[in-house]
Order: sequence, then structure tokens, then C-alpha cells
Amino acid sequence: MKHLLKMLDLTSQDITDILNLADQLKYEQKHGISHRVLEGKTLGMIFEKASTRTRVSFEVGMYQLGGLPIFLSANDLQIGRGEPVQDTARVLSRYLDGIMIRTFKQSEVESLAENGSIPIINGLTDFAHPCQVLADLMTIREYKGSLDGLKMCFIGDGNNMMNSLIVGCLKMKMEVAVACPSGYKPNAAVLDFAVAHPAFSITTDPLEAAKGADVVITDVWASMGQEQEAQKRREAFQGFQINDAVMAAAKPDAIVQHCLPAHRGEEITTEVFEQHAAQIFDEAENRLHAQKAVLVKLLGKK
Repeated sequence: MKHLLKMLDLTSQDITDILNLADQLKYEQKHGISHRVLEGKTLGMIFEKASTRTRVSFEVGMYQLGGLPIFLSANDLQIGRGEPVQDTARVLSRYLDGIMIRTFKQSEVESLAENGSIPIINGLTDFAHPCQVLADLMTIREYKGSLDGLKMCFIGDGNNMMNSLIVGCLKMKMEVAVACPSGYKPNAAVLDFAVAHPAFSITTDPLEAAKGADVVITDVWASMGQEQEAQKRREAFQGFQINDAVMAAAKPDAIVQHCLPAHRGEEITTEVFEQHAAQIFDEAENRLHAQKAVLVKLLGKK
């Protein structure tokens, strides 16, 4: 594992190793055990998309590991004024030990990895959100004890979250059922991967997807950069909501996950959100622990 670019690049063992290390780091933090294993290491954090959880969790994570996080807004970099990504990668590789980037195009993340000489972490693109999905898998395992054989249901847009959850959950031997409007399916490369697995299904019926689910997940209908489509998407996604009917179709002990921010009353009702708030905010906390594990894997001593 040289980079974290997308879930498709990770093996099942890679994911398991990250989750096990995340559990260890979380235990150590909760018990006041210092783990400053990245002393002297620097992480550049490039943000072309705004963030709450990604920025704070990576900054705090690097601090707790003993390293230095450096916030780099696109407005402050020459990349924002037209410098080629490959040149930025080669320059920053001479200053930093790793780069986390939150941006729009997956190709930009891939180009950084191809042209630089340091680990690259995808903090989010329109195609993939591997850091979030690692936190989701960590949280599901905490609540359920194991991932193998569980059913994950995702209801909503075929966006970066659906793309990454499909891949991550299938690689961890989970059953995956997704429900989305016909015009909002997941990426073709993800579908090519998924259809080879008999444990995968895709439908336009949320209740069908949710039947017997152990975990039900959703995301906003209009992601960052899609604000102009918000009204069109509200119309297209009517009925694709986690509500009492969906939860009644799932198992009685099903948990709910949401990567946040949540638009209560759209993709999830206020009632369901609040009933499962502890699970959702455990998921948000686990961004910190899962990302610390990724940082140690990529920047720590080999």
C-alpha cells in the first residue's frame, strides 16, 4: 500500500490491517497512551473543496501522532492559478512526507500519485471517498463484531459514497444492496466490479434494498458542486429516503450511518436520524481513528 486513492486499489487484507490498527489507536487514545509515531513527519493538506470533518480530523490526527499538518487552500497554491498538477506534485514531494487532497476530479489525485514521490491520500473526490468508508466499516464492525456476511443497504445517489461503499463492503465479504433512481447509478467501473459478485444487487425500490439489512446508509441528494441541480435532484429522489418504512424492512437491530452533513427531511427523516444519532456520531469520530491508521501505514516506519 503506497497510497490511498480509492477502495478499488485496496485488498481485503489492506482494509483489515487498517481497521485493526484504527481500533488499536482508538484504544490507546481513550486510555491516554501516547502514540507519537510520526514525530518529524509533515502532511500537506490540499483543499479544493471545503470541509469540516476532513480538515479537523486530519489536523488533529497528525498532531496526536506527533506530526505537523499544513493546511493548503487551493486559493493559496499555484495549482489554483494554473500550475500543472504534475509540477505541484514534484515540488511538494521535496518538502513534505505525504499529501492529503480533497478535490473534484479523481484524475487530479491519480496524477499527484503518478508524478510525486510521496504517499497521496484521497480526502474526497467526486468518484471516491475511501477515508469515510474506512470509518464506516470500522463503525459497523464495532457495533456488529464482524463484517463478514452482514448486509449493507445504501439508498440514494450513485455518488462517491455509494461507489466506495459498494467496493469496500464487497471486499469485506458483505452483502450489498443499493437503491437509486435509474439516472443516478454508481460509476460504471464500480458496477463492473460489483456485478461479478453474487452478493451485489441494485434496484430502484428502497424497500427491496433495505429488506433484512444490518446497516442502512445514505448521503445527501446533491453533493458539493451540484448545487445547481438541487431542485432537479429533490424531484428525482422523492421516495429515496431513510424513514420508518425503510427501517421496518431492515433487521430490528439495524444500525444507520450517514457521512454528514445531513439534510433532515430529505435523504433521512429527523426521527430516524435522532434514533440512530449515537451510531452516526460514532461514525464521524471514527474518521479520526481510521485516518490515523492510514497515516501510520503510509508515513510511519516500514
